[in-house]
Amino acid sequence: MPRLDEYDAKRDFAKTPEPRGRRRSARRAEPVEGVRRFVVQEHHARSLHWDLRLEHDGALASWAVPKGIPVDPGENHLAVRTEDHPMEYLEFHGEIPRGQYGAGTMTVWDRGDYETYEWEPGKVVVRLAGERVRGRYALFRTNGRNWMIHRMDPPEDPDRVDPPADFRPMRAATAKRRPSGPAWAFEMAWRGRRVSALVQGGRVRVRDAGGDDLTAALPELRGLGAQLGSTEALLDGVVVVIGVDGRPDDAALGRRLAATDGRAAARLAKQLPAVLMIFDLVWLDGRSLEQLPYEERRRALEGLGLGGPAWQTPPVERGDGARAVDAARRLGFEGVVAKRLDAPYEPGKTARTWLELDLTGSGRAPARKKGAR
Repeated sequence: MPRLDEYDAKRDFAKTPEPRGRRRSARRAEPVEGVRRFVVQEHHARSLHWDLRLEHDGALASWAVPKGIPVDPGENHLAVRTEDHPMEYLEFHGEIPRGQYGAGTMTVWDRGDYETYEWEPGKVVVRLAGERVRGRYALFRTNGRNWMIHRMDPPEDPDRVDPPADFRPMRAATAKRRPSGPAWAFEMAWRGRRVSALVQGGRVRVRDAGGDDLTAALPELRGLGAQLGSTEALLDGVVVVIGVDGRPDDAALGRRLAATDGRAAARLAKQLPAVLMIFDLVWLDGRSLEQLPYEERRRALEGLGLGGPAWQTPPVERGDGARAVDAARRLGFEGVVAKRLDAPYEPGKTARTWLELDLTGSGRAPARKKGAR
């Protein structure tokens, strides 16, 4: 089949489990007039993206969509036209081996039928009816293989809200005494740079408390986007560099965040690896969590199962905080933070529902660097 020659030429079928382009399997009966099948595959290749494939004239017209299928008509996403794929790819999932074209993990993210409104060389308009994606979409060419995909219908979820455009973190007030009782949870007071990490379409954008963009300085956090995949989240935390003594190293962190050149940042990431300590979840999949109590936000955060080479969700202790304080002193930390379990998230405010406790004996809370909590 000539349309699949490019597909075949890019693959060694002795090494990849992908179906051959020229091998035709039995096809289902011709679909209802105007209705065809589609699949969206989540592709963890060199960079995470989603592949949209539409059944058309006996093959699958395919686009690679780096940020995923848009859910809001207010944003267009790049869609790169790739080679047509064989019909068997509607069901394909698995591991494409290293060294092969498109190497990485391929999973079926959504599938269903679609209705065609327009199909021209530079423009395609369809209505997708899948399990996760539903609605009218337009694909239109902008330059060569570069297209854009646009949602034409209103958001399917009318209650969806965008993440805050100018997010400012909530801060802890200082306190001399540890609160007691079952209404509190305790965690380490990490010395580092307070940041928020916005993850959308598998991409991570990191900003400090003053709004400065630190994304380029922290390339090791890209993997956080790959772990979350299509899940969208605004995470609150602290970036640290752990020194040889096992404690956060302020000087090393300063070197890391000063390097914004791509090569320099990548080199320092190997020499002085940074870690994002995530302790709150402010926005998730189009829902603001700010008014939820801390206990519910924490449960949602833990449900994401975030853990990787450069990010983690440190544990909290619910109760009187004695073990958290003992652990902090043993590890040489300067303080702990107590948080009321029923406290909402108050962006930009210093609230006494979060209390930072000094453990140095100085009678004051640990000194705060720029952007610290």
